[in-house]
Amino acid sequence: MRSKGFIGLVLLLVVVLAAGCVGCGVRNSLTEQQEEVSRAWADVQAQYQRRANLIPNLVTTVRRAESFDRDLIDAVSTAEDRVKQFGDDLDASRTEQYLDAQRSLGRSLERLLAETENVPQLASVEAFRSLQDQIEGTENRIAVAHRDYNGAVSKFNARVRKFPVNIVAFLTGFHKITPFQAEAGAENAPEVNL
Repeated sequence: MRSKGFIGLVLLLVVVLAAGCVGCGVRNSLTEQQEEVSRAWADVQAQYQRRANLIPNLVTTVRRAESFDRDLIDAVSTAEDRVKQFGDDLDASRTEQYLDAQRSLGRSLERLLAETENVPQLASVEAFRSLQDQIEGTENRIAVAHRDYNGAVSKFNARVRKFPVNIVAFLTGFHKITPFQAEAGAENAPEVNL
């Protein structure tokens, strides 16, 4: 006859093994969701890179218009150089600085595109019009990439906070991720002085 202690030990072992299996499954799914967040962030960076690739062509085209404001062109070039300082290796500690540089570049581009509307010889140049369309399309892609990133972050954060997943997340080092946030005052339309 088996003792009650032996049966209790077997039941405890079964419960621990079942909890371990569930914990492994939860950890694996959290890892998948964290990778989805990383992929979404890579998409944001890819759109920023697309914009950066277009800017030299835009600046060159605008510089060809003799009557255009050199200070504005220099502001775009300076903002682009600031973004380039980050290179391809962006660690988490510099993410906010990187986003600040991207916001500055975006503001410079908005101002440049807005002011070019009043330069007739530039507005009629087909190359400029094409670049302007590409920049505007890229800005839309960046907005979509931000939205997709925030969606992935939201899904991950919700999962990390739910019981009993939060216990496994805490024990295995998964923490909430900060979503992309617009800068203060972004709700206001940019001011363009013509």
